Amino acid sequence: MNGVSTGVLVSLAAYFLLMIGIGVYAYFKQANDSEGYMLGGRSLGPAVTALSAGASDMSGWLLLGLPGYMYSSGIVSIWIALGLTIGAFLNYIIVAPRLRVYTEVADNAITLPDYFANRFVDRSHLLRVISAIVIIIFFTVYTAASLVGGGKLFVSALGLSYQTGLWVTAGVVVAYTLFGGFLAVSMTDFVQGVIMLFAMIIVPIVAFSDLGGVTPTIDAVRHIDPELLNITSGMTFMSIVSLMAWGLGYFGQPHIIVRFMAIRSVKDIPTARNIGMSWMIISLIGALMVGFAGRAYVQKTAMTLEDPETIFLVFTQFLFHPLVSGFLLAAILAAIMSTISSQLLVVSSSLTKDVYKLFFDREAPEARQVLVGRISVVVVAVVSILLASDPESSVLNLVSNAWAGFGAAFGPLVIISLLWERMNRNGAVAGMVVGALTVILWIYGPFTINGMPLNDWLFAIVPGFILSCIAIYGVSMATGGPEEKVRAQFKEMEMNLNG
Repeated sequence: MNGVSTGVLVSLAAYFLLMIGIGVYAYFKQANDSEGYMLGGRSLGPAVTALSAGASDMSGWLLLGLPGYMYSSGIVSIWIALGLTIGAFLNYIIVAPRLRVYTEVADNAITLPDYFANRFVDRSHLLRVISAIVIIIFFTVYTAASLVGGGKLFVSALGLSYQTGLWVTAGVVVAYTLFGGFLAVSMTDFVQGVIMLFAMIIVPIVAFSDLGGVTPTIDAVRHIDPELLNITSGMTFMSIVSLMAWGLGYFGQPHIIVRFMAIRSVKDIPTARNIGMSWMIISLIGALMVGFAGRAYVQKTAMTLEDPETIFLVFTQFLFHPLVSGFLLAAILAAIMSTISSQLLVVSSSLTKDVYKLFFDREAPEARQVLVGRISVVVVAVVSILLASDPESSVLNLVSNAWAGFGAAFGPLVIISLLWERMNRNGAVAGMVVGALTVILWIYGPFTINGMPLNDWLFAIVPGFILSCIAIYGVSMATGGPEEKVRAQFKEMEMNLNG
């Protein structure tokens, strides 16, 4: 084994051991009940909440996808970063404080389906079942896609087999998630978020320095193609709306908004928002700069880059010492693993609370629920590994649109349920179904505009989100008002927010 591989593996091994160590620490620290395992006992501090939400959100997309998009398309990629920033900020302002208070007021809801059922006093369990099915199916496949990213990283960066990368990535994530539950996931997310932040600062600085500075880099990119510096190059109004509409997805992502449910106090949310938004803005700018500098670097070195999304890997391999390269590769794994762990825990929580406890053992003691949760983590991981065993698996086409599906199915439901007391269960069911079906038909239906597939013309989350809102309002107004219990809960939420 050469020195480069050894240095990289030393850094990666240290990273893996740190993650597992955090999982063991969380195992002994958390309470052995369902709230402790699935929500960390609602004890997260603002810094852990913020970086945990950010790390679980971004995934490998931050270090691979966004730099690749900047590399290929130029500064038009700023639109998607702007949309994400606005969406995340509004999520902290609108959803975070209300969801933290309401989930506790609504019979201490632990999962998102739990909250829906309690908020709308759904005795039929229809809301809980539909939302649980959406979460279990989409997130299991979503987890498989993230595992594919880990497998490919081991192939491209370390020269190891895809299957080795798949099992190592899954094994480490399962280890700390299985033992430490939500607390371990959140604490490892915090560490992973710090690693990702340093990577997004260090790599562009070194890259620009290697190219002679900012001005020479801009001149080099302008020489390659002036349109790369045009923020509206090839863009229509609809394409700009589509890119910025990514921000709408934040309101409906269970693995992100569950962090708001777990923060120790609503008074900590402003601090968490400031930390989270600072982390996000710095990370997004860093990712964009990696792609921008990458275009000039490839031109300067006359190398052939077949996949633009590997530009971060190129920099780690050619500009840094092997030990530092290992740290930077750990940043990519951190992005991938933080998302996998969050998704595993959300699915296992839903399987435990919304399937096992609801249909098989309503009187299940806390210890048994925790055991079922841990078993669920393993089961979901195994299924995801099987789905990811073929890196070209067609199921991954569905995953690329999961953000739109969750955003349209859950986003309007979450926002309106926290702002409008009059919303009822029928409206919630209608909004969830209409949002999800609209996204599916928009993406996979045989419809076109001027020969262009609908999803290429306008991102599916936009019509899905709008029609879901209309369905929620129309059906809620056409059917009965909220029960007295809901009115009391809503009033208590408002009092807690104002007090």
